[in-house]
Amino acid sequence: MKCRIGCGACCIAPSISSPLPGMPEGKPAGVRCVHLSADNRCGLFASPERPDVCERFSATPELCGDNRGQALARLARLESETG
Repeated sequence: MKCRIGCGACCIAPSISSPLPGMPEGKPAGVRCVHLSADNRCGLFASPERPDVCERFSATPELCGDNRGQALARLARLESETG
């Protein structure tokens, strides 16, 4: 599955414990990544600064559902179950 353009759920719902450019302490769950644009696109997507954890994320129907709302809900639920 390819990421839905303008979704950004994976840049909001989960926590990221590793440092990110501009977020040296990582990113808390439910907080927008500082690199997520107003139209919900990753500003580091093609950059060598993109963190490994972001590079390894793979959009799947199970994680992302059929739309952005489902993706946010599913990723938030997974975060709460594993966080």
